Amino acid sequence: MHPSYLSSLQDGFHRPNRREFLKTALVGTAAAAAATSSLYTASSSAASARSGAAETIVATLYKSLSEEQRALVTFPFEHPLRSKVDNNWMITEKSIATVFKPDQQAMIREIFLKIHSPEYAADVLKAVEHDSEKEGFGGCAVALFGQPGTGQFEFVLSGRHVTRRCDGDSVAGAAFGGPIFYGHAAGGDTEKADHPGNVYWYQARRANEVFQMLDGRQRALALLGRGRAEEGTKTVALTGQKKELPGIRFSELSRDQREHARKVVADVLAPFRKEDVDESLRLIDAGGWDNLHMAFFKNQDLGGDGVWDVWQIEGPSMLSYFRGAPHVHAWLHIRQPQNA
Repeated sequence: MHPSYLSSLQDGFHRPNRREFLKTALVGTAAAAAATSSLYTASSSAASARSGAAETIVATLYKSLSEEQRALVTFPFEHPLRSKVDNNWMITEKSIATVFKPDQQAMIREIFLKIHSPEYAADVLKAVEHDSEKEGFGGCAVALFGQPGTGQFEFVLSGRHVTRRCDGDSVAGAAFGGPIFYGHAAGGDTEKADHPGNVYWYQARRANEVFQMLDGRQRALALLGRGRAEEGTKTVALTGQKKELPGIRFSELSRDQREHARKVVADVLAPFRKEDVDESLRLIDAGGWDNLHMAFFKNQDLGGDGVWDVWQIEGPSMLSYFRGAPHVHAWLHIRQPQNA
């Protein structure tokens, strides 16, 4: 496994040992998706609500709320705010620091850490604190939808460069409980071409390795002009299409190219906890790996170095859009395919 994708994790971010994660995740992506699709084809009706460590803390947080706090941060489960995502927004008018007591703030921090993988949790939290500038993690906002124990309950955290969810599988057929966002501006609003210190830049390095493997005909299919506009929740709207999506279809790739592209999917999922990774892989598998398309966008190339800062993977049940110019914005939405 080529180590170059980790070389940009520097300037205060440790270099996590992801070999073990990739070994596990890629059994589910490359080997299992190609040879044993049944590994991830459990029906949505068979998926039971999980009660993981993060969900347990969310329930404890909910029970600890005063009436005044509930008026500020609790909503009906079907409230439209629950499904919203954006690159810089507050799901409530009040921040964590102004609504919650110190012990509750500690619970929220712990929830955030537990919905990420052990390899990435500390670095992802550091990125959020960095990008929230003066307010840090406490400058984010939290909302709670529904009620624990009812089968309809979700925790949503939002802020600059962050939208994360914890739902315990309340939202049928939706990985992470809905679309999420992650970003980082490690080197200021406009980063250098190699994005020093950016915790997520390794994903683009891996994606660019796929591009380097393509021949001339394949590059003509994969390399486009400019990436999609960022329009909040619309940015990650899924079309359900299996063909005629931007870029080159996975079915047009050779076996080794497909294997490498699947590793990029594993890299996209690497920062998140195993439960969410497993669900994501099952839903992607249901949509068909060969239906995924990979695109790179040449008109947003920082430094003009031919290392494409903006790229995406899109299929009927997945959209991962990585916009690395002028700094990293990454959108992720994975759902059960419409015909599954």
